[in-house]
Amino acid sequence: MDLLTFTGHILTLLQPIYLYSIDVSSSRSKARKAYFNAPSSARRVMMSAPLSKELREQYGVRSMPVRKNDQVLIVRGSKKGQEGSISSVYRLKFAIQLEKLTKEKSNGASVPLNIHPSKVVITKLHLDKDRKALIARKGGNAE
Repeated sequence: MDLLTFTGHILTLLQPIYLYSIDVSSSRSKARKAYFNAPSSARRVMMSAPLSKELREQYGVRSMPVRKNDQVLIVRGSKKGQEGSISSVYRLKFAIQLEKLTKEKSNGASVPLNIHPSKVVITKLHLDKDRKALIARKGGNAE
């Protein structure tokens, strides 16, 4: 081994080992900007909810992006304890709407309430071939 190669190996060993990515900023304002300006494809992943303990054991996956027709249980907020089926996923507002969860306006009209997906637990998954493929890709068992 010549001196140049040896020096290269020594320099490699002396370089600091980073336990985090240098490319990711820890700036709060940049993180908020990235969150609120995220494209719809990224919002889908951000709008994930944890699975219930039974589903976690069954599928071997901790969380999944929410989708229409999933059954969820609200675990935080004033509507805590209510359960329902997701009627729509509103990515622009980072919100989901449940079928039976509505609010009556002063003029008598009924409007759906928006809930953030992090405040719910998925109790029943709506499975199709794409969802099964996602579970398999995450290392779970989609049976």
